[in-house]
Amino acid sequence: MKNRSLALICTLLLLLSLTGCRKGTDGSMTIAEQYGLAYAPVQVMRVLGLIEKRVPDAQVNWDQVGNTAAIREAMIAGHVDIGFGAIPPFLIGYEHGMSWRISSGVSQAPVGLITTDSEINTIADLGSKDTIALPQPGSIQHMLLSMEAQKLLGTADALDSNILTMSHPDGYQALISNSITAHFTSPPYIFREQGLAGARMILSGEEAFGAPFTFIVGYATEEFHEKEPELYEAFTSALQEAIDLITEDPTEAAALLADVYELEPSVIEAYLREEGMIFSSEILGMEHFGSFMYEQGYLEDIPVARELLVWE
Repeated sequence: MKNRSLALICTLLLLLSLTGCRKGTDGSMTIAEQYGLAYAPVQVMRVLGLIEKRVPDAQVNWDQVGNTAAIREAMIAGHVDIGFGAIPPFLIGYEHGMSWRISSGVSQAPVGLITTDSEINTIADLGSKDTIALPQPGSIQHMLLSMEAQKLLGTADALDSNILTMSHPDGYQALISNSITAHFTSPPYIFREQGLAGARMILSGEEAFGAPFTFIVGYATEEFHEKEPELYEAFTSALQEAIDLITEDPTEAAALLADVYELEPSVIEAYLREEGMIFSSEILGMEHFGSFMYEQGYLEDIPVARELLVWE
């Protein structure tokens, strides 16, 4: 097996050490998401109470965390039923015993590596002392960085020692304060960072991947899917309604989301209309992520058939 970052291995060991289960059917659900505008449909669901509209006596609890590892741990412990994140951490969790499947795509979004260092033009210019902030080893940002490292530097893990684990808000602040060299981030932070003096994107996600891909998906535990079918159905239909609302009426969506993201509605609307901001239940890129992660040793086995990974 090819080398993997020490931090990623530690993450997997922590994952394997956790156990837990959900406490039966009680008409409640807990949903965990992360930071950024790519999760806008989740926020629309919450603000409008779209799940409760379908199941009026449902108790829906919401949590926001910094990375998918935290969501995985909470789901294993039985504290979270539905989570949102990217495909690579999902595949890692599935391989290491997570009883979960993807429920739906949520969004495509511009993601990229932003720096304010005038000496850095490509990842080949990064030295041993340069630091790259991203949500976690094994994240989609890490895999995209690894794809580009494989192409430009000859080995996928060439920049693993440069990685610092940070949430997007913390990475944004670190870039402003010049305490990191670069930040691999997503909306709205990528839009805000590109507006900083001297800032520029030296690598886009699509450039690294080679094609469009789904950035955020939603996934549910097998236990929740089986024990709470009414709530699960309410969740999937509510998510689709939220996706449709954002797609069909970005102005209304921006008004709903302004307080959530603490930005003016006009700014949110402009971000929602940015090229590459696509909200859709379609799932793109799973097979390519899976094959790359297997070939480079981030997965020990070739991912199982797609139909075993996605709730239909």
